[in-house]
Amino acid sequence: MPYLLALDQGTTSSRTVLYDSDGRVIASAQKEFPQYYPQPGWVEHDAEEIWASQEATLREVLGRCGVPLSEIAGVGISNQRETTIVWERDTGRPLSRAIVWQDRRTAERTEAMKGAGEERGIREKTGLLLDPYFSATKLAWLLESVDGLRERGARGEVCFGTVDSWLIYRLSGGRVHVTDVSNASRTLLFNIHTLQWDPELLARFGIPAAMLPEVLPCAASFARCALPGLEGLVVTGVAGDQQAALFGQGCFAAGMAKATYGTGAFIVMNSGKEPVLGEGVLTTIGWQLGNEVCYALEGSVFIAGAALQWLRDGLGILASSAEAEALARSVPDNGGVYFVPALTGLGTPYWDPFARGVIAGLTRGSGRGHLVRAALEAIAYQTCDAIEAMERAGNIPVQALRVDGGAAANDLLLQFQADLLGVPVLRPALTETTSLGAALLAGIGAGVFDLAELRSRSTPERRFEPTGDPSRRDQLRAGWRRAVSLALGWEKPS
Repeated sequence: MPYLLALDQGTTSSRTVLYDSDGRVIASAQKEFPQYYPQPGWVEHDAEEIWASQEATLREVLGRCGVPLSEIAGVGISNQRETTIVWERDTGRPLSRAIVWQDRRTAERTEAMKGAGEERGIREKTGLLLDPYFSATKLAWLLESVDGLRERGARGEVCFGTVDSWLIYRLSGGRVHVTDVSNASRTLLFNIHTLQWDPELLARFGIPAAMLPEVLPCAASFARCALPGLEGLVVTGVAGDQQAALFGQGCFAAGMAKATYGTGAFIVMNSGKEPVLGEGVLTTIGWQLGNEVCYALEGSVFIAGAALQWLRDGLGILASSAEAEALARSVPDNGGVYFVPALTGLGTPYWDPFARGVIAGLTRGSGRGHLVRAALEAIAYQTCDAIEAMERAGNIPVQALRVDGGAAANDLLLQFQADLLGVPVLRPALTETTSLGAALLAGIGAGVFDLAELRSRSTPERRFEPTGDPSRRDQLRAGWRRAVSLALGWEKPS
C-alpha cells in the first residue's frame, strides 16, 4: 500500500501528516513558530523559521512512523497563501522578513489604485479585488524598501515566491523555483483565463518577470527532495490551503461549498469550469488537473480563531482556546453583545482595510461568557455574510456547508452556524482536510488514484441541522449589521 505525505504550512504552525492511500492518518507532527508585529497593521514571519518548523515536523513524522521512503508515493504541500517571500537564488538567503497575508501596510496604495480606476481591469484578469491581502502590493513594497532588490530582481538574482515556492526551493536544495496555479492565482499577477503571469499586471505593479516562479498544475512532478537522508521523496501535489481543503472535503461539483475555521475563516464554493465574477467575492482557481481547471468563488474572513487567541493572549479572558466553548455555554445567549473582530480590517463582502474591531452592546450584566460567545458567533456571522455574497454571484444556493479546521471541533459554533444559515452544517470525521487535500492531490500526481476514484469515496460526517425561529435569526443578523457599521472605515484617512 503506498503512503502519501502532506506538508501543511499554516499561518501560526507547520504540520506534517502521513496518510495511507485510503486517507487514514498514520502519523503527524506540528510545530508553532513566532509571529512578528513591528508596527500596527504589520504582520511578518521569518522565512527561515517557517522552513525550520516544517523540516522538523517532516523529520519527526518519518522518524516515528517506520515507513520506508520507498513506500511514500508522493508529497503534497498546502500552505498559507499570499504571504510574500524574497530570497537569493544562489544561496537561498531571505532578503527580508516574509510579509504575511494579514498585513495591511499597503492599504493606502490599494486605495489610491482604486481611486485611479484600476480595480476593474485587474479584477477582470485575476478575479481578485484590489486589497493589501494579495501578494502584488506586498512585493512592490519590498522592491521599493529593500536596497538594490529591484535591480537584483531584474537580473534574476532574486526569487519571489509564496510559501509553497519557498518550501519547494528548500526541499530541492535550491534547484527548483516553481508554484502551482492555485497559489499563483492569489498574487494579483496571474491571469486566470490564460493561466500565465500577465505582462500588463507585472508592469502595473512594477514586478520584474525574472523573479517569478514557473507555474504548474496542482498534480504534477514539482521537485525531488535533496535533503540529506530524505532523497527520493518527490513533491507531486501543491495547492493553497483553502483550495486544498475544498479538494479534501470532496467538493468536486459546482455549488458544493466548505468553510475552514482557522486563524481566519475561508469559505470556498466550487463554481465549475468557467470563472464567475461577483460583487464583493473573489474568483479564484480551485485546482488544475491536467488541462482541466476548476474555478471557485471565495469569501475571506481575516479574523476567526485569531479572535479567541486575542481574548486569550491580549486580554487574558481565556486560559486556553480549548475552554472557549464551555465559557460560551455558561450564558444562554450573547446578552446583546456583538464583537466585530476587524483587528486587521474586514474581508468579504466589505473589503475595508481601514475597519477596526468593535465590541458593542455591553451592559453591567455583560461578563466573560458573553464576550467569548460573541467572538464565536462572529465567526458564524462573517461566514453568513460571505456565503450570501457567493450565492448572489454564482446564482447557486448552498444546500449544505462542509466545515473543517480547528474551530470546527466546537459544537456550539457549528449549531449556531446552521441556525443562522438555515441549512445543514456537515463536519467530517477528519477535520484537518487541508492536509488531506494536499495528500490526495499528491496521490493523483503520483498516479496512485484519479479524480473519478475520489468522487466515489464517502466521507463520514456529523450533521448539524438548523433549529430555532427564523425571526430570531433575522433579529440577530440585524444586530450584527449594526455592529459592523460601527467598525467600517474607522482608520480611514480624512
